Amino acid sequence: MRIPALALALLSLAGGALAEAPLGSPPVGAAAPAFRLQDQTGAWRSLGDYAGKWLVLYFYPKDDTPGCTTQVCTFRDEITRVRQAGAEVVGVSLDDVSSHEAFAAKHKVPFPLLADVESTTARAYGVLTSRGELRYARRDTFVIDPDGRIARHYESVDPKENVAQVITDLAALKAMYAK
Repeated sequence: MRIPALALALLSLAGGALAEAPLGSPPVGAAAPAFRLQDQTGAWRSLGDYAGKWLVLYFYPKDDTPGCTTQVCTFRDEITRVRQAGAEVVGVSLDDVSSHEAFAAKHKVPFPLLADVESTTARAYGVLTSRGELRYARRDTFVIDPDGRIARHYESVDPKENVAQVITDLAALKAMYAK
């Protein structure tokens, strides 16, 4: 579905962020879009690496900005609880490997940060956004079940509160999955 030119012009005049993904985010229950991206160490990571596991895939706008630093540090500080809840965490932004390397080292990030420099993964998950010339991933989080399906989607999350929501919801999701 394409957005009519008049609607784009009105959104632009209103100062709104425009999603570039034409189909939006995959719905809950749909197969999670595959990805293959490099992490902060240069290692290639793919959705298939997490087959049979719960995955928290969170998108964020930019390394070393206030909200993104809060979010990565909150996930870092709660990584033991997330893993105890049975999930792995992966962050994704449009920044490159070297930016992720510095960001991860500075904040002692114990999980992969993926470099989506071509914006393909952000587009596939419907979170690619722009404001003027600036393109970035919207701050959304997806919980992906062990079968590779979207189990939960949090849109435009609060960077400090998101991890607590995820931990709480993982127990309920795992209980539903077990049925």
